[in-house]
Amino acid sequence: MIVEHLSLVDFRNYATAELALHRGPNVLVGRNGQGKTNLAEAVVFLATLGSHRVSSDAPMVRDGQEFAIIRARLSHGERKVLTEVQLNRQGSNKARINGSPSKTSELPRYAHVVLFAPEDLQIVRGDPSSRRRFADQLLIQRTPRLSAVLADYDRVLKQRTALLKSARARGIRGDALSTLDVWDDKLVALGSEIIAARQRLASDLQQPVADAYASIAGADHRPQLEWALSVRGGDPEEGEAATVETTGDIAELFRASLLAKRTQELDRGLTLTGPHRDDLVLRVRGLPVKGYASHGESWSVALALRLASAELLRSESPAGDPVLILDDVFAELDADRRQRLAALTADYEQVVVTAAVEEDIPEVLHAHVVRITAGTISDERAVDDERVVSEEGNGDDD
Repeated sequence: MIVEHLSLVDFRNYATAELALHRGPNVLVGRNGQGKTNLAEAVVFLATLGSHRVSSDAPMVRDGQEFAIIRARLSHGERKVLTEVQLNRQGSNKARINGSPSKTSELPRYAHVVLFAPEDLQIVRGDPSSRRRFADQLLIQRTPRLSAVLADYDRVLKQRTALLKSARARGIRGDALSTLDVWDDKLVALGSEIIAARQRLASDLQQPVADAYASIAGADHRPQLEWALSVRGGDPEEGEAATVETTGDIAELFRASLLAKRTQELDRGLTLTGPHRDDLVLRVRGLPVKGYASHGESWSVALALRLASAELLRSESPAGDPVLILDDVFAELDADRRQRLAALTADYEQVVVTAAVEEDIPEVLHAHVVRITAGTISDERAVDDERVVSEEGNGDDD
């Protein structure tokens, strides 16, 4: 898949923006704060329906405006697809595909993107929500219909939690809150599907992560991925390990966990079990990355997760390679890891690299250079093409 052209209206610092992208490497160069990462963020949103920088859509809308528009022309071989999304400060977003209204959840069917960014270090070093977000955004690209399942789960979770808070305020306890059972049924049905999909994803990523880690780090530290599930007891969100090793149907475990924690939930006004409390545990050399791995090892794990994601999408998608976006990553890496990462990504159909310092980018990724200054896009290739045309014209006059 190739992003041929990106258009923005009132997105971040851009009143309008037009960016032509090419097959192979594309380098966006600009000092920090000029808007190059905003361009990457816009492409990522079409593929994941979210941002790697903020948890809500409103910050992506330019100050003083009510909505922003991201429009991209995509190439799938000989097929061209025009995708568009309107991000609203209030209310639901709207999408169009080839000019026709569509559900926003349809966008990831057409846009496949894997982003590498400095924020990736939070996947391995941050709190569990960072790892859940990583997994869920990849799930949406892998199985787009799961975006609706995740959204429905979030809606049910909020309604169930609101009911718990209301019950706590009114002093209701235990079986007196019969309406909770209805929300439990919905939570279990949706949550079990999410848990199962996440577990399949971790299993499918295991070997690609190990291969990518060895390629980046130049060593085999046996990286491992495993979900710590709140339905098995304990609370991974608060660092508590499972109280017992349990096996069985996920839905049955989920329902039993809800019953076991109901008193505690009513006391706290929180839903304390389900995929929103789970954690993806990452290990190298048999030890948790968080708290034990060095800075270099942590970066290698983060990069390996992204590379493995790209390989997974590449192997499963009939649309071809995902677009790789490397957003200010090379500045974070030593010279050896820079060269290794560049070599591993250079053969993808399209790569977009952002950098504040052009010299940070390994030569293998230098091709099409675009300069970003205060929201102004200057395409060096376009300038060169115009110069060639001008020179040819002058030659004819001679």
